[in-house]
Amino acid sequence: MTTQPNEINSNSELDEPVVPELSVPVEQGANPEQQDVIGQFFKDGSAEIAADFRCGFVAIVGRPNVGKSTLMNHLIGQKLSITSRKPQTTRHKIVGIDTRDNVQAVYVDTPGMHKKEVRAINKMMNRAASSALRDVNLVLFVVDSMKWVPDDELVLEKLKNADMPVIMVINKVDTIEEKRTLLPLIEQHGKRMNFSNIVPVSALRGSNLDHLHEVIAKYLPFAPPMYAVDQLTDRSERFLASEIVREKIMRQLGEELPYDLAVQIESFKEEPATVNEKTGKPKPACLYIDATILVERQGQKLIVIGDKGRKLKQIGMEARIDMEKMFEQKVMLTLWVKVKGGWSDDERALKSLGYSDI
Repeated sequence: MTTQPNEINSNSELDEPVVPELSVPVEQGANPEQQDVIGQFFKDGSAEIAADFRCGFVAIVGRPNVGKSTLMNHLIGQKLSITSRKPQTTRHKIVGIDTRDNVQAVYVDTPGMHKKEVRAINKMMNRAASSALRDVNLVLFVVDSMKWVPDDELVLEKLKNADMPVIMVINKVDTIEEKRTLLPLIEQHGKRMNFSNIVPVSALRGSNLDHLHEVIAKYLPFAPPMYAVDQLTDRSERFLASEIVREKIMRQLGEELPYDLAVQIESFKEEPATVNEKTGKPKPACLYIDATILVERQGQKLIVIGDKGRKLKQIGMEARIDMEKMFEQKVMLTLWVKVKGGWSDDERALKSLGYSDI
């Protein structure tokens, strides 16, 4: 680990950089633009689109911590939305694109809807989730198989006015000990609203997702694909990098986690593969990423850094490994921690950090 001495400014905020150690680089060869897992164009621009091709937007909604992000990741077969046991992990609308056979489903993973709108960030998250219901072709309403709470009722009330099909997805059915209770549970939920379909699944274990794919396809309109067949998301690589760092913070800190934190990518720069003129040895391409973790109080900063920087180093190492898998090249990640008081209750600050309610 490489660290730099603390610098104290007029506001007495400490900056702590950590450069995690690099792992063994992945195989090189292709140009970084060709390696990008989020391709922007069709591989074969002359490919013909079948007349019965279906394409549409699918909003994934529900209260916090019911497994919406896990469901989307497994539906598209790629991790895009970050996950943790902490409620309200997802703060942005994340678009995941799944193209298979003659169907392209464009999933919109949303923040969990909740009644307590204490700060600007909570209000913005609720508006982002509600706005996802605009101009979509289908809604997946995700609920927990084990309980129904007031926040579920909040989502249900919004969906009763929806003018598109709504599929209830009963998640975490693997946690039901008595399987004979599943059918009565489906019947009970069916009385809450006239759902187009009710599908029990286990997103984490991938159970019954093939059937869910088939059900979703039936409700999408006949239309050509809106995105390249190999494109996975419309989010930028910088955004995905910031979300990876935030996920590792949440997983590392658990209950210690200061909720008031955000991750901002300060620098995202690629250096192509080169050859040392003196030694003739190749130097692999490398992606240099500088990220700042913003917290609201000095005490929160100390929690994120940990004793002698151990927590921050672990966060950085785990984030870098995931980034190397996603971007398919070597990554050098540098993390900083800064105090920025009041950012989570300031809409202008939130928008500057990439938060949006539309």
